[in-house]
Amino acid sequence: MNTLPWLNPARAEALQQRLRERILVIDGAMGTMIQQRELDEAGYRGERFSEGYDRLYTVQDHAHGAGCGCSRDQRGNNDLLSLTQPAIIGDIHAAYLDAGADLIETNTFNSTTISLADYGLEHLARELNETGARLARAACDAAEAKTPEQPRFVIGVLGPTSRTASLSPDVNRPGFRAISFDELRVAYREATDGLIDGGADVIMVETVFDTLNAKAALFAIEEAFDARGARLPVMVSGTITDASGRTLSGQTAEAFWYSLRHSQPLAIGLNCALGAVDLRPHVDLLSQVADAYVSTHPNAGLPNAFGGYDETPEDMARVLGEFAQAGLLNLVGGCCGTTPAHIAAIAEAVRHHAPRERPTLEAAA
Repeated sequence: MNTLPWLNPARAEALQQRLRERILVIDGAMGTMIQQRELDEAGYRGERFSEGYDRLYTVQDHAHGAGCGCSRDQRGNNDLLSLTQPAIIGDIHAAYLDAGADLIETNTFNSTTISLADYGLEHLARELNETGARLARAACDAAEAKTPEQPRFVIGVLGPTSRTASLSPDVNRPGFRAISFDELRVAYREATDGLIDGGADVIMVETVFDTLNAKAALFAIEEAFDARGARLPVMVSGTITDASGRTLSGQTAEAFWYSLRHSQPLAIGLNCALGAVDLRPHVDLLSQVADAYVSTHPNAGLPNAFGGYDETPEDMARVLGEFAQAGLLNLVGGCCGTTPAHIAAIAEAVRHHAPRERPTLEAAA
């Protein structure tokens, strides 16, 4: 049972009040919007990382220089843009807020030591999470100042990492694991602390493909809350990886919920991997079994042959409007391929529909 008080009582209560009143809108894809900027390697690096490593970070007994081995390509490291191109990230947040989003996700999907290792920037995990949350907080505060009657909330994002604690990446060694529960826990704890310090209203463990990874994240979140003696609302969003209707670690949406129900999340949902049409039966199932709020932020369809997404704002709005009409939703937004135009259309499509009513179920053990 969660017994800690809210860290920010007024914000937490405002969010819960809005959830009782209407379907809330989450923003859309960050990566899609960044790709439209067509940044080159120098655009990603900025001044501080112009040599491909962090000039402000030194390792004992090591001097950076030509051929030292520390330089890495940073193009594609979208989270780094919170430090090198903060105006771009702020503009993207503002565009989604202008489109009608109630909740903005931080640009921190890969801001764990585990994911940042690919770029040689593990030491930036805490800084990137705090900075990402501050950028989203500033955008939400600016929007809220214009429309005080519509509070805007920051979702601090914890992504799945590139490792899975349940499965072996080597078919010849089924017992091998590339990451342990404790390694994930430590990484998620550092990221969570940064998100809280940066001003997040909610922590969301998202795009979960391995429930054990999610459990490590939720354990780390509870550690962070315990250390502060106060908590934030928590959301969890899994991803159904293909037509099998299961996560990568083999769970149906129903099993996913029951595996995590003990953590008492504010909301449980599904995002990414599939478009709204294919997600419908799984969101429907969640809406029946979960006594938490239910969310979804699907892709704009499945990737095409060029890696793009073809569903128009009107396509997504029509389908997600049907979700809302059927009483399946409390929160809705977009994932890969979605833009502010998609979010504006989705917001309009769900605006006149009542939010899903949570069922009363037997208490979790």
